Amino acid sequence: MDSRIGLNTSVQAPAMARSRRVEKVLGRDWKVALPFVLPMVVIMVGLILYPFINAIVLSTTSLNFLTGETVNVGLRNYERLLTNSDYLLSIQNTFQFTLWSLTVKFITGMIIALILNSRLPFRNVLTGIMLLPWIVPEIVTALAWKSIYDPIFGGLNPILQGMGLITQPLGWLSDPNMAMSSVIAVNVWKGIPFYTMLLLAGLKAVDSELLEAAEVDGANVVKRFRHITLPSMRFVILITLLLSFISTFNQFGLIFLMTGGGPGGATRVYSILAWEKGIRSLQFGPGVAIAFSVAPLMAVLIWLLARFMRADDRRVVAERKANIVDWIMKQVGALFGAVLNLLFLPIELAVMGAGSLSKAATRAVQAGDDTPRLKKSERERVSLVMRVLVLVPIMIFVLFPFYWVIITSFKTTPQISGRISIFWPDPWTTDQYTTLLRDTPFLTWFRNTIIVAVSSTAISVTLAALSAYALSRLKFLGAGILTAFLLITYLLPGSMLFIPLYQTLTDLGLINTYGALIATYPTFMLPFATWVMMGYFRSIPVDLEEAAMIDGSSRLGAFWRITLPLALPGLLAVTLIAFTNAWNEFLFAFVFITSESLRTLPIGLQSLVVGDILPWGQLMAASLLMAIPVVILYMYAQRYLVEGLTLGGVKG
Repeated sequence: MDSRIGLNTSVQAPAMARSRRVEKVLGRDWKVALPFVLPMVVIMVGLILYPFINAIVLSTTSLNFLTGETVNVGLRNYERLLTNSDYLLSIQNTFQFTLWSLTVKFITGMIIALILNSRLPFRNVLTGIMLLPWIVPEIVTALAWKSIYDPIFGGLNPILQGMGLITQPLGWLSDPNMAMSSVIAVNVWKGIPFYTMLLLAGLKAVDSELLEAAEVDGANVVKRFRHITLPSMRFVILITLLLSFISTFNQFGLIFLMTGGGPGGATRVYSILAWEKGIRSLQFGPGVAIAFSVAPLMAVLIWLLARFMRADDRRVVAERKANIVDWIMKQVGALFGAVLNLLFLPIELAVMGAGSLSKAATRAVQAGDDTPRLKKSERERVSLVMRVLVLVPIMIFVLFPFYWVIITSFKTTPQISGRISIFWPDPWTTDQYTTLLRDTPFLTWFRNTIIVAVSSTAISVTLAALSAYALSRLKFLGAGILTAFLLITYLLPGSMLFIPLYQTLTDLGLINTYGALIATYPTFMLPFATWVMMGYFRSIPVDLEEAAMIDGSSRLGAFWRITLPLALPGLLAVTLIAFTNAWNEFLFAFVFITSESLRTLPIGLQSLVVGDILPWGQLMAASLLMAIPVVILYMYAQRYLVEGLTLGGVKG
């Protein structure tokens, strides 16, 4: 008996030693973590990393149209871009579109955030209204504004003519001199909610005691904003601008749907040129080279963004030694501060001058009679009126496209074509809806969208919950690298991947199938969902799981019965956003689906436009029907969305 015990001990000891050595290398929880993270790793490697590497190789090739063979040309595709007039113009257009959009969105978003952060009646309602452009699908946004801009049937020209600002109708999207500014305005309309939400959150975090102390010391409103509010919001502002720069710089759908890159290339940005070369002309190598020509810029922006998003870890920042990068960032910050001082100097002088004139006028009036100064309540009412006067035109700008879509969808076709009662249906009719449902495959597109959106959302959220739990709870080799890879893939623009993904899906036999979209949608939904859920899981006390495991539950059982129910608000938030992204997605569906019977709603609505013939009534009816499900979801789950994203964003 004793000999058997000794034998078992001698056999088990080396095995335990090997197990400890493996755990030391791979991490304490590697066995448990593997099934949690493996599905996500497979998707990330198979549909992001492999296509990315394949794209690099593909960009060094070119198709020989005489032989039909693909030949290796080295870096010649990139070299040709330096002398290609179409490419140089597209890069110029891209920077023009991005920089002007960012500037106007930031200024407008900051103004709205400042107003909404003050005492304002119905502030919650107004905040909800400001978020509406974010909810509306991109195809709906493009069609609504294209209808408003239409020189014959649109609503903008009659308004401006009625106000005496123009004497004849203008071709907003057909004039090369006006097309870019017109699409920038639409991008601003679509981007206002993003800036408003993030900047409003930043304003709420500003220390009110500092502002009150500065006011007591005599600092006017401009000085308080410049020297206290802006510095306190620097991380929020930088993250907002970097995120917005990446998404705006890589914009495809909105511009493509409104102008197709025209007229005469006036709005052709680099992503549209990459599609024209890579997909429409089947020149995969040159097309990928165009898309990857901006990769160095994207890499720098993603690196900066990752640096700032992790800058809230004060301990790490304090312990980190200064390096050349820190010195460069400090100099950039100093330069940015100097520019701000120059910009705010005339504003501050104007405010000081207005204040001096106001005081002089008050003294002059009071010297002549006994009229008392305005009471504090009266000054607050005057301030409220001024804020409302600023907010009203912005509200009109936000709400008018919705009003235009609704009234146009309830007009008859003769009323639209005859420009009868432009701003009010006369009579009201549902003919457009009847024609849409009876004479077009709208219901088929609707069904396809539901299948793709529900399937891809279920896959993304399920895998995100498993992966986020492992990354936030378990110790295993590669967790930090995987977390960084998630951030990179979240920020990696689809315009850099759609060509290699097209080739990969073709090789797998998935092109022009539901599977093409269900497989690729998680590539941009899964990283974001995982990132948010990681923050939420970190907010849940680990003691609850440990108590369950002491009582005999497995790690998976503790996750399923304890952690996941507590994370329900975050789960609902990422589910809602993932479903919305899948419901609205245009680029992948446009490239990967060619069969009419498999089209999703964004592609179906776009196909209703045949040449220069635009059935505005049907388009607006279809746009309204497409937007309604998303609006209902947001109305129902708004509380979970705010709670889930706030906690996930702070902790993640």
